[in-house]
Formats: sequence, C-alpha cells, structure tokens
Amino acid sequence: MAFETRIVKSPALPCEFEVLADDAVIGPAIERGGWEDFETALFRAHLRPGSRALDLGANIGWFAVQGVLAGAHVDSFEPIPAIAAIARRNIARAQQHGSGSATVHECAAGSAQGQAVIHLSQRNRGDNRIAEGTPADMRDAAPLTIRVERVDDCVATDKPYSMIKIDTQGSEWHALQGMQAVLASSPQCALLIEFWPYALRGAQPAELLAHLTQLGFQLGKATAAPYPMQTERILAQALARDPVKGGLDLYGVRQRPFHALGLAARLRGAWRALREA
Repeated sequence: MAFETRIVKSPALPCEFEVLADDAVIGPAIERGGWEDFETALFRAHLRPGSRALDLGANIGWFAVQGVLAGAHVDSFEPIPAIAAIARRNIARAQQHGSGSATVHECAAGSAQGQAVIHLSQRNRGDNRIAEGTPADMRDAAPLTIRVERVDDCVATDKPYSMIKIDTQGSEWHALQGMQAVLASSPQCALLIEFWPYALRGAQPAELLAHLTQLGFQLGKATAAPYPMQTERILAQALARDPVKGGLDLYGVRQRPFHALGLAARLRGAWRALREA
C-alpha cells in the first residue's frame, strides 16, 4: 500500500517535513504551524541531549523529529509500512539540524507478538485503529494486516527512558502490558498517553487510569498549563465528551516534578485547578 505525499515547511521546524497528501488533519496542521502544540511542548520539556524517548503510534514522525532536534534518541513504533517510510525520511531531514537519532520499528506495540488487522481512516490519516471488526464510525476504512510486537522485545531495557508517548488509537492498554521491563527501568519517566474510552481495547477506562496510578504516575490533562488531577475527575471529563470525536490526552510523571513548562505555566495550572474544583 502506497500513499501520495507532499513536502511542507512548518514554522515550528528548521527542516522540511513530509506529510500525506490526502490527510485532512495532521498534514494541514503541521503546515499551518505545528501538531499537538501542548503535547509537543511537554515532550520536549523532558528531553536533553543523550536522553531516550519512546514514541508508540509514531505516524509520520512528528515526535521522533522533536526528539532528534533535542539531541535525544527516540524508539518509534509505526506499524503501517508506507507511513513508517515517511517517518524515516522525516527523521533523516531532522538529523541535518539536530544531534539526536531515531529508530523506527515497523510494528504495533502490543501485549504479545503476532498479527492484527488495522483499519485505515480515509480522511484522518492519524486515526488508524486495530479492531476485530470495522469500527462503527469507520465504515469506509481500509483494512491492513500488520505485525504486533512487545516493546520489551524490540528495545534495550537496561537504560531508562525520560519520556514515553503512547497514542495508539485505543490500544494503549495492550502497549502498556508489553513494556513492563521498560517501565521498570524508567522510574523517573514522564508520560503522554491518549485516553479515549470509546476506542479503548483490553480494559475498562477506569482500569487503565487505576493501572497508571499503580505504576506511580501522577496524572493530569496535557494542556498549556497542566496540573495534577484525581483519576475520578479525569474519567468524568473524558466520558462527558463526544465519545467518537475523541477523549483526552493525558500527561503524567513519576518520581519527578509534575510541572515542566516553567513558573508561568505552573501558576496558571494552579489557578485552573482552583477554578475547576
């Protein structure tokens, strides 16, 4: 399976970036200025030259490029071969400007080795979901058989990761089950994870939040000024949203300060916490 692409110049990057020509969401956003600005800022805030990041659900490599520009090494997982190839090309462009590196693992992150069917959205090229049947809101999706691997079997687990990003369109629980060694070796990592109850596979939404808490993560929403939240509050807000249009992007840390975006963001987050209490 092949995709047409085009090259854009994003104001947020020092290099050109390749996007999918028919994508109506990610590509246009990057061309206008950037992609997932809050998540990108939090991702970059925890990376230094020589640090390591994990990017599950890499798509065309936006976050891998951020890691390269920060001087970090990124292990990226993208199961769709043609999209993984685009990510590799974007990483190569970034390496002309940054001292970091990235490895693209051409597989989905799961709880066990095997195969799965992923459904490819025809409009939002970032919304590709593993499911036993075609999701009700993706009737025009194209199915593709992909490889699934445990993260622990693909990366070195003897060195810690500073940042772990998991945006796998509902497969987050399975990804976590296959990276227990990574989590054990990264006691001070930060986390970005999509929390989308509608698409979540393998666990109930409350179970996923409880598991993250048991792993030691202090959680909040990934915003310009995040603040720690009780999981009950996170769940209530996620369930109050339109289920199909998406859930919440969460930010978490363990054994390190929650606030990473400076004093102004910390004060704004504290004000928001009081206002929403």
